[in-house]
Amino acid sequence: MKKYHLILVSSLVFILLFYKETIGLNVGVFGLFLLGLVSYNNRSKFKDSLNRMLFGTSFLSCVAFAWYADFASFLALFLSLVFLQFRVQNQELKIIQVIPLLFLNGITSLGRVLMFSQYLPKREINNDFAKKLIAYFVIPAVFLALFFIVYSFGSNHFSSLFTDYYFDINLWILFVISSLGFYISFTFWNYWIPEVCYEKNKLLANNFNDEAKLQNQSTFSFLDIDFERRSGEITLFFLNVLLLIFIVTYNYEQFFEVVEKSKLSADTHERVNAVIFSIVMAIGVILFYFKGGFNFDEKAKNLKQLAKMWIILNAVLIVSAVIKNTEYISHFGLTYKRLGVYAFLGLAIVGLWYSFLKIVKQKTNAFLFNQMLWYFYGLILLCSYVNWGNLISNYNISVNKGIDKEFLGSLNYNDEIYYGLYPEESNDLDNGKTEELSEYQNVNFISKVLYYETLDLK
Repeated sequence: MKKYHLILVSSLVFILLFYKETIGLNVGVFGLFLLGLVSYNNRSKFKDSLNRMLFGTSFLSCVAFAWYADFASFLALFLSLVFLQFRVQNQELKIIQVIPLLFLNGITSLGRVLMFSQYLPKREINNDFAKKLIAYFVIPAVFLALFFIVYSFGSNHFSSLFTDYYFDINLWILFVISSLGFYISFTFWNYWIPEVCYEKNKLLANNFNDEAKLQNQSTFSFLDIDFERRSGEITLFFLNVLLLIFIVTYNYEQFFEVVEKSKLSADTHERVNAVIFSIVMAIGVILFYFKGGFNFDEKAKNLKQLAKMWIILNAVLIVSAVIKNTEYISHFGLTYKRLGVYAFLGLAIVGLWYSFLKIVKQKTNAFLFNQMLWYFYGLILLCSYVNWGNLISNYNISVNKGIDKEFLGSLNYNDEIYYGLYPEESNDLDNGKTEELSEYQNVNFISKVLYYETLDLK
């Protein structure tokens, strides 16, 4: 199919799915429709295992949104389809370029719509075209109009077949939905990649080329390479000492110092935030000192050893934070934030691992970002596929922690558990959870959220 076919068909399907409807099943259906078109138009590209994986995650993300219709499942659906479309069209480009291109195309599509040559076919209007237009459309239309007028005067019933109808169409809503559908379809099928993305793509490679291996330039013009190497060794030595002291004091405060229960939550979050920022800065230090040909400097053995020690100490810090978060959960139960702490610490340990591999295997800085993008994407998929609200409710009930009515009512997708504990709430129409449930169960089918259709609260 041509680009303009894809844009017009997608726009029409969008209008049919979203006109006078709320967000729900229709988003998942539209995602599956786009997935089907991408797959059909690029059948030969799916021999690649990564493309097949993205097809699978796109399908599951569409189903997840149809089931939950929350932000996490929408983000998973959005990224999955965009990654797949980008990957099958531009396999030579690094997927990390999708991020800036999303913002760029989101803005430029408003102007590129007027560049008709980009997506409309080039046809010359010749005599044959004019003849076909007149013979196949104009002449039949004129005769049909004339005879329709004549027959309408001769029969009221005939006239009523075509006139006694009232179309309940809100032109403003139709215009907005049509414009939005066209904008989304146009941006998805006719996205623009500036030439600079192809020129700079080599900078995002995981490995250094032969020329870069030989270039060992200092970061600052006023310092030669020997001074910079020695500066790195001194910096990392004292950072290791400082981090070691911090680990000792951090663990003492975490596990030995008595803290008031009222301050425990705030103190725990502050310490975890300190750990996360420490890891981010630690990775930044590694990226600063191990860039370019400096990775292949034979005199940098001490610097590499200190960097590895720095990474290991940061990993110890993460383990301490994980243990404390686990202890905190055992005392007070699960929450979304406490699960989020695990997620961020998990990404942090992955980042340290790839920083370690970067040093050992002499990879580029881009290697770290290329790998972390996929783990971040995997985290989003995990967040969208699992019913965390139900998991938190089940765990807290099993350990008899964090099961107060207000907290359980604030969790998502745990309705059966909540109304099982508080059956009287199902009749309270002023209850926010009950009101939300009622709204979701009384919308049109295409706007429904499938999760709410499976509930049996009798």
